[in-house]
Amino acid sequence: MTSSPLGIAAIDLAYAGLFALAAVVSAASTWRARRVEDRETRHGLLVLLGTASGWSATHVVTLLAPSELVADSAYLVGLVLGFSTVWAWLYFCSAYTGRVLHRDTWVVTGSIVTYLAVVAVKLTNSFHHLYYRATYQPDEFPFFVVEHGVFHWGITGLSYALAAIGMFMLFEMFREADYGTRPLAVLVGIMAVPAVLDVYSFASPALIDIIHSPLGVAVFAVGVLFLHEDRFLAVQLTGDIDDPVVLLDDDGRVRAVNDNARERFPGLDGNTGTALSEIAPDVAAHLDGGDDVLAVRRDGDTEYYLVADSSFSLGASSLGRVLVFTEITETERHRREVERHNAQLEGFAAGVNHELRNAIQVATGFASQAASALEDEDVTEARQSLERVSDAVDRMEDRVSDLSTLARHGRTLRDTDQVDVREAAQAGWRAADTGDLALTVDGDGTLDADRVRLEDLFEAAFAFALDNGASRVVVDIHEGGFAIEDDGAAPSVGDTERFFDYGDAAPTTEAGMHLPNVRTLARVHGWTATVDTEYQNGVRIEVTVDPTPLAFTGPDE
Repeated sequence: MTSSPLGIAAIDLAYAGLFALAAVVSAASTWRARRVEDRETRHGLLVLLGTASGWSATHVVTLLAPSELVADSAYLVGLVLGFSTVWAWLYFCSAYTGRVLHRDTWVVTGSIVTYLAVVAVKLTNSFHHLYYRATYQPDEFPFFVVEHGVFHWGITGLSYALAAIGMFMLFEMFREADYGTRPLAVLVGIMAVPAVLDVYSFASPALIDIIHSPLGVAVFAVGVLFLHEDRFLAVQLTGDIDDPVVLLDDDGRVRAVNDNARERFPGLDGNTGTALSEIAPDVAAHLDGGDDVLAVRRDGDTEYYLVADSSFSLGASSLGRVLVFTEITETERHRREVERHNAQLEGFAAGVNHELRNAIQVATGFASQAASALEDEDVTEARQSLERVSDAVDRMEDRVSDLSTLARHGRTLRDTDQVDVREAAQAGWRAADTGDLALTVDGDGTLDADRVRLEDLFEAAFAFALDNGASRVVVDIHEGGFAIEDDGAAPSVGDTERFFDYGDAAPTTEAGMHLPNVRTLARVHGWTATVDTEYQNGVRIEVTVDPTPLAFTGPDE
């Protein structure tokens, strides 16, 4: 390059300062690299940092050397260390990504032969000058001018090709682990900048014609340790996991998520650094609670996950926690279905035992009365007793019909349609024996439901209202579900959950199994049915169609 001696000295000092900084930072970073737990990864990173530091240091000596011998010797040592960084880089990438290239005998042998051959050419450069020619200018401000030969550019091309293989290993692992590659791409891009400077310095006198790669190697190696150590360690820890993965720091803030987590839980995307309790308070509560299964609402459906919560660290230093969400939706649905069916079968048994035994006892008692009346020739009393027997038989028939309804419709739904709630209520009304009851339907709306089961639900609720002594029934369709209220007898017990128990006489013996049927037909849809204890004018049955599994949201939503 052509410039005044003073200008050249200033540029040399600036370059020397940059390379000195790279040397010091790389060397200082080795203390942290020693804490990497995986032995082979640790060794690769230590050698990479050490050779990068030494390479940068030789550049400082070359730029500030007091004699040609010192400058040339330092530059030659730097060439050897620089080529060593390529193999340290490949070793690190192979070990980090779990490959065995660094153990393969043929690969190792070929690498050693190539390395020694190139080093031999570099060390004998003073005899053939195929690699570079150097000129030392002993002016007031001495400087070392290097003119690289064709062999240098060939080896440089080989070095970058080998470095690209290592980059490919890293990118492939990040993608397979479903982690975003943007941070890695930034580091690799920074590492590639010196290659551009090398070409530019060769073609332009504006820069010193010196190898700039030590700066890029130092930035990448240090960046792995300090800027993205959590990301690199997390990818290594969870690289073979296909499930959503979330990394938290010790304060519960989101540090990183993989692509699978972003897809499943959109609220996590773009919220790095935000506390998990703000993005998904129910998830944070789940981690602190005793529940085994996490329910998540996504795209109008409920998914179930097992959450593995474990800490991860770098040496003795804790870096935070890794949450791995393993989806068990089908298994959990099946488990809940079996659990519900078991409870339903127990209810059936209780209902049959209670309802049929009572009806049989009533029928038997009145039949005995009828027989006694006939012996006494009291035809009127005999007729009344036989009517009571007929009522008991009708009651048994009704209960058998109720149980038949549950047997046909008691399985959890898989296929549903959009059903108009008003039309379903009116159809249930027409099917029920409502006597003198009056019906009012307030509101409109549709539900994702099975039409026949929804109509059966309304039919059972209307039958309950009739048995409860009501004169009118109101169906209130509102956001989140619907309610069925009557003006009959108000609950006389505080525990309204008893109303839904098969075989219980609450609220009245006549009400029978109607309310248990209502709840069962609600549950097959995934809904809940409760009695509103605040309602004082009769009985109000509240059906909530949206259960409350959690949903991931952003902090501002």
